[in-house]
Amino acid sequence: MEMIRRLTLELRNKKPGEVKELVLDNCLSDDGKVIGLSSDFENLEFLSMINVSLMSISNLPKLNKLRKLELSDNRISGGLEVLAERTPNLTHLNLSGNRIKDINTLEPLKKLPNLRSLDLFNCEVTTLINYRESVFTLLPQLSYLDGFDADDQEAPDSDPEADGDGVEDEYENGEEGEEENDDYEEDDLDEEVIDDEDDDDDDLEGEEEEDGLDDEEDEDEDDLPRGEKRKRNLEDEGEEDPEDEEDDEDD
Repeated sequence: MEMIRRLTLELRNKKPGEVKELVLDNCLSDDGKVIGLSSDFENLEFLSMINVSLMSISNLPKLNKLRKLELSDNRISGGLEVLAERTPNLTHLNLSGNRIKDINTLEPLKKLPNLRSLDLFNCEVTTLINYRESVFTLLPQLSYLDGFDADDQEAPDSDPEADGDGVEDEYENGEEGEEENDDYEEDDLDEEVIDDEDDDDDDLEGEEEEDGLDDEEDEDEDDLPRGEKRKRNLEDEGEEDPEDEEDDEDD
């Protein structure tokens, strides 16, 4: 895809002045030069043109608010003085995978007072003896070269959200919260099961007690004489003993 067409797609009906981040990676530049960009992108803070076959950045427009510029995997070998003229507030510059061979090629970057991070991975210049010491001496404003400071301490993540760390943390926190909720639900279920078991035990004990009382009554009735037993049964059923009726008639 050509750079101009890609630029149109990335705008998504926005005006250039409304855009703060612009990614044009893997599209085709025009004869190795930047095309389509203009100073109308006055609020642009992040620009990425990775692997677009750039050989020159001479067509880069004036972008006063640009802070981070990604130019890795191109064919740039020099002409960096354009950056000092048109991106004076640049803080991060990635030239990894380009054709930078000499330390002197980096000298124009001295005019970028806010430059804090420079990446030159896979550039021939990194094979020079005392490469790191030479670059830090040439560019004293630098804090990090190829991701490490002068004491070989790794650079912290300057933008965790851009790397997705913040989403992962939220997701992990969400998972932890769900696990805790699951634990609480399991505990509640266990308590309910225990309560149900206790209720069942109480019911069984109550039934056993009733059965015991019934058995005792049956035993007491078995001990009674047959006539008394029959009389008690009739009383329970609400009937009178025929013998009692005869006695009443005789009276």
